[in-house]
Amino acid sequence: MSTKVVESPLSMHAECADSIEAVKRLNEESIDLILSDIPYGIGADDWDVLHRNTNSAYRGNSPAQSKAGALFKNRGKPINGWSEADRAIPREYYEWCMTWAPSWLRALKPGGSAIIFAGRRLSHRCIAAMEDSGFSYKDMLAWERARAPHRAQRLSVVYERRGNSEAAKQWAGWRIGNLRPTFEPIVWFTKPYKIGTTIADNILNHSVGAFNQDAYSKYSERVENVLRETFAPKESGLHPTQKPVKLMQALIELTTVEGQIVLDPFCGSGSTLLAANYLNRHCIGYDISPEYIEICNRRLRAGLF
Repeated sequence: MSTKVVESPLSMHAECADSIEAVKRLNEESIDLILSDIPYGIGADDWDVLHRNTNSAYRGNSPAQSKAGALFKNRGKPINGWSEADRAIPREYYEWCMTWAPSWLRALKPGGSAIIFAGRRLSHRCIAAMEDSGFSYKDMLAWERARAPHRAQRLSVVYERRGNSEAAKQWAGWRIGNLRPTFEPIVWFTKPYKIGTTIADNILNHSVGAFNQDAYSKYSERVENVLRETFAPKESGLHPTQKPVKLMQALIELTTVEGQIVLDPFCGSGSTLLAANYLNRHCIGYDISPEYIEICNRRLRAGLF
């Protein structure tokens, strides 16, 4: 039986649920925008481990990581992996995305947008899953973060620990890891509108499909595909991958009008829902964690960032 999406009065709904199943219960073509910071599959926490192998070193730590504290607490996978099973992680992430992407397509109105925060490492697998489910890949945006920790280990230190002073000197200045991650990709998809109609017709029929340049210019002066919104004072620290409410507001105003319905299937601490409610949109959110749903609902009740 489908979940009835209430159009009026303005509704806020955050439910502790497995979103993969919950979205299947939504009415077909009932959602105007899906906006979500999905798990990246890089082991940020237990809920972010989406592969099937059990390499015991994964999410462990080194002495240097322990000294760094919460900033750098877990070991991730090297790009080349530690085993054949580890190298299957990107494919398994694609398979995980395929468990929910078709339901997102079904729930979204024709011409509606699905905007996803996806990690740099595996975003291409998310894009492929969305396209294979029937979405059109519209664009990639970037969120430029005000602060980004640089976690690349010095190669010389590795050699010094091994007692190889010659190699340490030779490779001074070289690092193991990545450059400072100053941006996160935001991938933007749309649901194809009906064959035989134009996008202008679709907008008259469903009120989605275009973007509001005037509204977006409040957040991006040059109306570009880079956003630089930062956290308000005392806003952050509620979730390991939390995003600023104003960042979510920019994307909601870009693609919807007041009174429309915004869905976040992985709502975490509720930034998307709070932004939607602030902008007079209906909001529906799911998260599998009771802890984060409680934080989300508390923020919604208080109306605070």
